[in-house]
Amino acid sequence: MAPKFGTSGLRGLVTELTPDLVADYVHAFLTIVDCDTLFVGRDLRPSSPDIAASVTDAALQAGVDVVDCGALGTPALALTSMGAGGAAIMVTGSHIPADRNGLKFYLPGGEVSKTDEAAINAAFATRARRTPPVPGKSGKAPGAEATYVARYVDAFGPGALKGLRLGVYRHSSVARDTMQNIFAALGADTVPLAHSETFIPVDTEAVDPHTRGQLAQWCADHGLDAVASTDGDADRPMLTDANGQVVPGDVLGVLTARLLKARHVVTPVSSNDMVRRLPEFGAVTLTRIGSPFVIAGMQEAGNVDVVGFEANGGFLLGFTAQLTGPLAPLPTRDCMLPILAPLVAAKQAGLTLADLVAGLPPCFTAADRLQEIDRDKAAHFLSGLIDDPDRRAAFFAGFGPIAGTDLTDGLRVDFSTGEVVHLRPSGNAPEFRIYAQAGSAARAQEVMQNARAAVAGVLS
Repeated sequence: MAPKFGTSGLRGLVTELTPDLVADYVHAFLTIVDCDTLFVGRDLRPSSPDIAASVTDAALQAGVDVVDCGALGTPALALTSMGAGGAAIMVTGSHIPADRNGLKFYLPGGEVSKTDEAAINAAFATRARRTPPVPGKSGKAPGAEATYVARYVDAFGPGALKGLRLGVYRHSSVARDTMQNIFAALGADTVPLAHSETFIPVDTEAVDPHTRGQLAQWCADHGLDAVASTDGDADRPMLTDANGQVVPGDVLGVLTARLLKARHVVTPVSSNDMVRRLPEFGAVTLTRIGSPFVIAGMQEAGNVDVVGFEANGGFLLGFTAQLTGPLAPLPTRDCMLPILAPLVAAKQAGLTLADLVAGLPPCFTAADRLQEIDRDKAAHFLSGLIDDPDRRAAFFAGFGPIAGTDLTDGLRVDFSTGEVVHLRPSGNAPEFRIYAQAGSAARAQEVMQNARAAVAGVLS
């Protein structure tokens, strides 16, 4: 499959991300950016250094100065580039396997919008080029990680996590050292876990059973209050309670929004419905899945205390929040804020993280994915369910009577039982996502597994 440019940037097989193709997309991006400095970061995939070098070469040829940030989390890169008024490109394939990689693009004001995406695609189609009088110059940004660490130490205060014992599931997260540095600076005792020099594609939205077992065992073996981790490029969080139970990303989002005293929440239609059941949020806007849609919803909310989050936990802050110190806006998916805020909120309340979560409305979600699917077959299958009520009723017959559907993104089906199944193909990977909601965690998992099996029976 040819590399595809979509909501999360460019992604494709490493073998197809040739220097020429990368250069064409870099030039296309730079033709729509009113900026003469590009910050470049990368994750820990084996292919990322070479692709980053291709990005740098193309930008220099376009007359743009390049600041090499090295191996750095995506939100830390965005914080640095936006603070300097520069654009950025992150070399990462996020959570997908190491045989794939990609590019994420950032304007000086933040993530690219769907309009920007269309402009980049149009420029790529014509192989647009800047025509500079002289090549750009290259340099480095050794303080980028320190700036990101200081952001959270200044906001929460040095003793915010004092007394907590936190495991850091390091795997191949590019932010594994950053996480430990932030936790330590906030007073926590940290325990490094499962460091890997081989890239491991951790999907924080669909944690596999083996990893869930490891998390529980680590908590028991080391007496941990929580285990924290991220996906490969650190824009999605993973956090467990002291029993090793993963707290879903959209629940982390709710807890974070509460601590920040947000008044307006923007989140995709796939997120946990509990966000609409909490009275402290004055308004909730549901969007299509993808941070550009969340950002657009935040912008439409106007000048209010607005935040956004996705079901994967990536959190976007749209106003200056007042904690121990001020926390400036960062309108891009971030992993650390939705890890830190729930831990701090629990500590301030004198509760365990599990007890804090238990105090939320009883609405539970589960998610999984089918990988290496035939995307055309998946599209035909889903359109059939959307367009044909009889086919839809037959497919979901085992789940109960259908009470309603939502086509904001894919197909969300609400049943008369109050349970939900949401089906959606990935926009930039050969994957099919399955989401479920129910009144208990066990039932949500059961509904999701039943839906996954039914979809697999069609697509396999």
